Amino acid sequence: MDGFDTNSAVIVLGATNRADVLDPALRRPGRFDRVVTVEAPDKFGRESILKVHANRKELPLGKDVDLSGIAAMTTGFTGADLANLVNEAALLAGRSNKEIVEKIDFISAVERSIAVCFSVISNLVLLLSLLK
Repeated sequence: MDGFDTNSAVIVLGATNRADVLDPALRRPGRFDRVVTVEAPDKFGRESILKVHANRKELPLGKDVDLSGIAAMTTGFTGADLANLVNEAALLAGRSNKEIVEKIDFISAVERSIAVCFSVISNLVLLLSLLK
């Protein structure tokens, strides 16, 4: 990283979801030479993330919505996945002309998210079988 002398107290951080496509020059010593892997959040972390996104959007949640239960259903989801889940649940409720987001909206959003993953995986498997 040009422009910094060795005594400066500047730390530059970068983040990516696709480390496999980074230019190797970025990983040379003196540049981005430390790698910190952040795993997907645990159940408590997922519940906290869901609360943040539900509160930030000021979603009126139904009395049947248990974010702890939703967190238990979303093992492996990242923070971005959970943000999308909250958005999708709100969209599903809106399409049904509801004034509150109910548990069924979250369950449907989880099912849609999982269906997209399976669709992508099945398309990759099909593509790989055609390449053989």
